[in-house]
Amino acid sequence: MANLENSIPPALVGAQGDPEPAQLEKTTFNFPEGGLRASFVVLGAFCVSFSTYGYMNAYGIYQAYYAGHFLSDKSASAISWIGSVQLCFLFSGSLVGGPLFDRYGASILRVPAIALVVSVMMTSLCKKYYQFMLAQGILGGITSGILFAPVMTCVSHYFHKRRAAALGVTVCGSSLGGVIFPIALSRMLRNESLGFGWSVRIIGFLILFMVLISLATIKERLPPRRGAILLPSAFTNRPYTLTTLGLFFMMWGLFTPFFYLPQYAQLHGMSASLSSYLIAILNAASACGRVLPGLLADKLGRFNILIVIGTCTGILLLCWIAVSSHASIVVFAGLYGFFSGGIVSLMSPCIGQVTPVANQIGTYLGMALAVLSLAGLTGTPICGALIQRYGAYTQAALFSGVVVLVGVVFIVLARFHQGTRIVGKV
Repeated sequence: MANLENSIPPALVGAQGDPEPAQLEKTTFNFPEGGLRASFVVLGAFCVSFSTYGYMNAYGIYQAYYAGHFLSDKSASAISWIGSVQLCFLFSGSLVGGPLFDRYGASILRVPAIALVVSVMMTSLCKKYYQFMLAQGILGGITSGILFAPVMTCVSHYFHKRRAAALGVTVCGSSLGGVIFPIALSRMLRNESLGFGWSVRIIGFLILFMVLISLATIKERLPPRRGAILLPSAFTNRPYTLTTLGLFFMMWGLFTPFFYLPQYAQLHGMSASLSSYLIAILNAASACGRVLPGLLADKLGRFNILIVIGTCTGILLLCWIAVSSHASIVVFAGLYGFFSGGIVSLMSPCIGQVTPVANQIGTYLGMALAVLSLAGLTGTPICGALIQRYGAYTQAALFSGVVVLVGVVFIVLARFHQGTRIVGKV
């Protein structure tokens, strides 16, 4: 097991010398596909997803609060950069966390877990733009990124046939966080006795509790990977490169409603208190969207399901400009949360499917997420600039919808590079 690459049987090497990923994984490793230890790992990864991605899903509440209080002199685009930088580092931090996990296992999680709590506590003390950027945007993003890729990789150590379903349950934690954090924050921020400082500190104590659970439950299973820290040769693998490009374009437009839907609703007459619940509705629907597509993907093909839900997400974004009544906005939030949640849940399974050896998943995932970080960094500020330039949301919705559909095209190409049959489980 020490030299895993040398254990590949010649029969599993394709015509061009490339190993067949699905066959290779099943031959080289025996995946438990469940059990008590695997369940604890999923629980720990769920807690990390809740505390990282889930917390970032609540940035729409921060965006609206900063615009009305500390950063009222800043534009919507400038404020959104804080959340975009945080999201960027969530992805790019995986370039560090993924390879380190492949080498050293779960021990690397301790420092970033505590640093994540420190970033939230420091945010509670901030009053100026640069302070929010440093504490919430940069420190919060980097620590989240170093945590996120390793826990997704660790779940993949225990599942192969049921990987999409297991990772769907894992990232459902981010949906639950996206429901709890916005509601809790919006209610506490309206409580004058708590104020901004203690509202955010209470969130920090909740995150501390969750990361302690994760540190106690997450344990790697596969032997460490030796050799180079990064594997740039991965980008010569066409399915991997096409998958990464497809997810990049999807991520570029995916988060626009999560940042701007509350403000869009207020523009159409919805009260501030009711509009603050739209983020919770988005994430509640996303919880279903992250589990159900994962279950279907293990049976019908991960790329097949990603193509369907990506297409639906892009179409919904293009239809956003026709949504104006309170009821239709709420319905849009529910539908968009469901389909966009499926994209998030299938990112890791699809990347894992085009990774040649299981103990390289952390590195492959980390490199892909580093590319996606550029989409997370620039997508919502571009939309914020479009909103500010034109004084409407039409251009932002069109940009987001078009780039998501472009991403679907790349995923289709990646799917057909793995199998030429129109109907088949890929």
